[in-house]
Amino acid sequence: MMRSLLASFTVSAALACACCMSSAANADASRMRLVDGIVWQPDNAHADPRGAWDRIGARELIVQWTAVDGIAFVPGTGMRAAARMPDWERIGREPWARDVIVGLAGRFDEAAARANAAQLAIESMQLADFRPPVHVTGYYFPVEIDPTWQTASTLRSLLDALPRPLWISVYDRANVGGAALAEWLDQWLPRDVGVLLQDGCGVYAREPKIAREYAEQLAAKLGHKRVRIIAEAFRPQVGGGFRAASADELKPQIDAYRGFKTYLFDGPHYVAAELVQGLLDAYRRR
Repeated sequence: MMRSLLASFTVSAALACACCMSSAANADASRMRLVDGIVWQPDNAHADPRGAWDRIGARELIVQWTAVDGIAFVPGTGMRAAARMPDWERIGREPWARDVIVGLAGRFDEAAARANAAQLAIESMQLADFRPPVHVTGYYFPVEIDPTWQTASTLRSLLDALPRPLWISVYDRANVGGAALAEWLDQWLPRDVGVLLQDGCGVYAREPKIAREYAEQLAAKLGHKRVRIIAEAFRPQVGGGFRAASADELKPQIDAYRGFKTYLFDGPHYVAAELVQGLLDAYRRR
């Protein structure tokens, strides 16, 4: 009887172990570490971000801003509240938002943001006092920078006053090249501010391999830890506007940026479940 029970137990244990291994294999097959995170640009139509971005490795969230054009997406700031307030507690529990870089005050219009950078810095300092209930790992000042902005160096004193760790984003509209961009930034950017490089692929400004060269040249000048890449997950749409990139369009970006922390812009607008599955399928076919 004891032998029979022991044999039954052994068989049962083996079956249970096999089931566990099968479940683990299935779980692994449904997830891949392709990117580090996603960007979320809050607006009234996208105030409740939901997605399967953790399936492609995302565990970090960059919030583009927590207030835009004077409208706040966090409570208690004294600014006008957004028509739809995000559920920050839920967001903080999402597997793709284990770590969050909190965007500060911005403007939808780039020219307006640059013209009002000093006011945005003041609003940003106010916003920093109202941290959403997420695991905050840094801050992002959402006034985008490129070499055509001739007075960008005046940002230095504004950036010095903002909380740390702090990130800014850059792109190269003038095509000055990665080395020249790095040299320009090194002349005025505070040494403890990180750079999020917009790859330009979403507007066909450059190919992924060239964007990779930009990142390497920035890292050589500023330090590798200060440089991360924003992979644009959109493309121009016939008739105007933008559409989501296809898996085949996005895959070369992901492949090219290996070794750099990479974030997809932006998750709620362009990286739907179909694209996530398409990327998983594309990498399984390799």
